[in-house]
Amino acid sequence: QNQPPKLDQLKITLQNENLEHLTKVVVVMVPLPAQGHLNQLLHLSHVITTYGIPVHYAGSASHNRQVKLRLNGWDSQSLTNIHFNDFELPSYNSPPPNIDHSNPFPQHSQPLLEATMHLRQPVFHFMKQLSIKYSRVVVIHDNSMAYVVQDVKLIPNGEAYNFIPICAFTYFTSVWESMPQEEKLFKVDRNDIPECMPSKEGCVSEEMLEFLVNLLKCLGFESGWLYNTSRVIDGRYVELLEKLSSAKGKNIKHYALGPFNPVVVKSESGKNRNQCLKWLDEQVKGSVIYVSFGSTTSLTDDQIEELANGLERCGEKFIWVLRRADPNDVFAEADKVKRPQLRSGYEERIKDRGIVVKDWAPQLEILAHPSVGGLMSHCGWNSCMESMSMGVPILAWPMHSDQPMNSFFVSNMLRIGVLMRDWEHRDEIVKSSEIENAVKTLMVSEKGMEMKKRVEELDKAVRGSVAERGISYLERDAFIAHISR
Repeated sequence: QNQPPKLDQLKITLQNENLEHLTKVVVVMVPLPAQGHLNQLLHLSHVITTYGIPVHYAGSASHNRQVKLRLNGWDSQSLTNIHFNDFELPSYNSPPPNIDHSNPFPQHSQPLLEATMHLRQPVFHFMKQLSIKYSRVVVIHDNSMAYVVQDVKLIPNGEAYNFIPICAFTYFTSVWESMPQEEKLFKVDRNDIPECMPSKEGCVSEEMLEFLVNLLKCLGFESGWLYNTSRVIDGRYVELLEKLSSAKGKNIKHYALGPFNPVVVKSESGKNRNQCLKWLDEQVKGSVIYVSFGSTTSLTDDQIEELANGLERCGEKFIWVLRRADPNDVFAEADKVKRPQLRSGYEERIKDRGIVVKDWAPQLEILAHPSVGGLMSHCGWNSCMESMSMGVPILAWPMHSDQPMNSFFVSNMLRIGVLMRDWEHRDEIVKSSEIENAVKTLMVSEKGMEMKKRVEELDKAVRGSVAERGISYLERDAFIAHISR
């Protein structure tokens, strides 16, 4: 699987006269098949279609179905503007999600990622087909899908853009710290890379790290990098990444186009309205904390017990999404995932103050609801961006991957959140008393009110950035103009 498939190395040749009647550009999205990655590029697909550019979303049938089913924040009819292209994956060993407090990284996803490497030939064939119909084929691919799309360089009217699915702060600091000193061709201000950042230890398993590093070696054919952030959030680090590219002699463009998610959320109405949104309608403004750890985290039974007790004792109202990590195929493998259990009588005791959601919840719509005043989160970048663009402060509880750095960024740099625990204590169970105190700090303390004011100011700036003539609005225009040139 690590060997490149044999391809016809003869480049596609298109006669100039055949290109004259081709005036349209087409975009092909190639996401990593994990919910947080699928979701970001689906949001970006919606943004691009508003410019009248056709977008093809390329993935397996199961993952395309998953991302469509979980779409929220947009009118469901908007999906008709996106072409979903289903590709078949080879069979692979798919273990259930691991429930291990000492190693919460979703190692079960590695066989799926290895299987996606077989998409190289069918995706190349698809790009070739489009290249005959359009004047330019623009491929936007997840950073970790470079292997699959690398043959776009064989297409004369094709070009690729590498999507960075994490925070620009997290990406730059990680790259900079891993570089040998002799390759650092410029100096970075000490305030840009704080000394007290969390370590990378425990973020990713050694097997997955080796696998991802090998995939990233395929990069170098792209025309630019895209970020799901706004320069009002971490523009300094987008600038440093631009500077790093220039220092390495790479003539590529960097575009901060975020937030990809809508800042004005469209919610389903009537009988289709989610039950938890109906419950929120009855609550006081800013009184509810939303608790969710994303699609790749499974809490242990002991930690669930402590969290349940902490939420019960804190006295604050809450919505708690209690579910295990997604299996590789959320439809075919659902029976492999054992649902987490609460002690008998718990939901009855808290029914006047909180609700427990045991399935997928419309997070963006929940965060946009005026009754929500806080988010307890693993700090995946999707959740961070959605929370910032809805003016909701964060109780940061990182689990793996980029989450410790994202948590540091929102709590120490932006100061719109508070850490649930230091990363160095990640192997320890967080006790109910700590959870109770943290929730009270976020929701009712003076410190929490100050964080709320800061995130509301940031929310205003983020919304302004995507409004007409805002910085992200102009950057989107510049990107569309560039690919449509």
